[in-house]
Amino acid sequence: MNNFVGRFYHITTYGCQMNVHESEKIRAALQSLGMLETNDVNLAKVIVFNTCCVREGAEDRAYNNIVTLQSIKKEDPGKIIAICGCMPQQKKGKYNLAEKLPFVDIIIGTHNINQLAQYVKDYAKTKRRVIEIVDKPKGKMDFNTPVRDDHINAYVNIIYGCDKYCTYCIVPYVRGRETSRPPKEIYEEVKDLVQNQGYKYITLLGQNVNSYGKDLVDTMSFSELLSFLCTIEGDFKIKFMTSHPMDLGDDLIKVMKNEYKVAKTLHLPVQSGSDKVLQKMNRHYNIKHYKSIIRKARKAMPTISLSTDIIVGFPGEDEKDFNQTLKLLKKVKYDQVFAFSYSKRSGTPATEFDGQIEEKEKNLRLNKLLRLQKIIQQDNLKKYFKQTYDCLIQQINGVAVGITDGGKEIYIPGYKYFNQNYFAPVQVEGVRNHKLSGVINDRKR
Repeated sequence: MNNFVGRFYHITTYGCQMNVHESEKIRAALQSLGMLETNDVNLAKVIVFNTCCVREGAEDRAYNNIVTLQSIKKEDPGKIIAICGCMPQQKKGKYNLAEKLPFVDIIIGTHNINQLAQYVKDYAKTKRRVIEIVDKPKGKMDFNTPVRDDHINAYVNIIYGCDKYCTYCIVPYVRGRETSRPPKEIYEEVKDLVQNQGYKYITLLGQNVNSYGKDLVDTMSFSELLSFLCTIEGDFKIKFMTSHPMDLGDDLIKVMKNEYKVAKTLHLPVQSGSDKVLQKMNRHYNIKHYKSIIRKARKAMPTISLSTDIIVGFPGEDEKDFNQTLKLLKKVKYDQVFAFSYSKRSGTPATEFDGQIEEKEKNLRLNKLLRLQKIIQQDNLKKYFKQTYDCLIQQINGVAVGITDGGKEIYIPGYKYFNQNYFAPVQVEGVRNHKLSGVINDRKR
């Protein structure tokens, strides 16, 4: 007998797009039991925390929020509380979740999230606590057709895990080795999303998408996969994240340039502008190599949108190293920067490095970098003038707006009669008060 039909569930998600997408699959799993979603944990029969441990802040927020449920569980013992994802998967994590959170009923890691619905049913039947952390995937990781949050962009996993072992990063330890999905399987999923569900952007996900296919028997490179997916008929574009500078070759830039359906945007984490720091991070490239990729990408696609990740305050980073990072920002002029202060992760080599930097100094550097990037972004608006971008045409507050591949909004005043959600060229004619305006060309490709 299914006791979940008509009952409510609640999911709280922390971390990256990978976690967001996995929560979409968890949503589908719980709905397969006949459950309905709610934003109110008090109404929920099943409460799931899909956790992240890449940075200490996300881990602490998750833990503190879970602790607040103890009183709710005490008032209603029939509630089922589950924790999954990266936090439980850590072997040397900050929190011993099973010991510190005895009121939590299900604790699983990253490799058996696909079993969550079964664990929920088992617990409801037996009332026996489930604590199961496995070192390898248990069954197929693409376990459900996701119930997605977004109706424009759809996430699609192409590769799981990471083999790079950067000295600051916990991901290889909690996500495992790189495992690629078969290309035909990805093709069929994307085809369905585009042709049957009407999605306009497909974002391919992986900790390192550029490593796609290296573990497959019938090898297909990432650039070849992109070309393969571009053969799908429909009005859509493909984005991807995240790329690693070590593995990004000229073949990818060529495909990005030549395939209209590949979005002209690239997220390429640099982490630091100092070769010394990059070596300590075990990033396997230097700044000269990194800048050569940027030059090639911009030469091939002058209007490409570039973004990056940066860590400030890595152990041993001195003022000279930090200034080299600021110099890189001034040189590249990124459209967007995601910057964080270094966070110790138990079990990673960098936690034992000499030269750990005080939080106050890390925060000073982070704020200085963010102030610089704000100035750069404001100055970057000038480069849009008279440029033409292929945009997704949408309506915002009754005004037509073209959304560039990089997410920049170009307002199209006076253009009111149109079909939403199609791609068209938009030329920027005005830059005022940090806003872009332009005109649309209805010629469809």
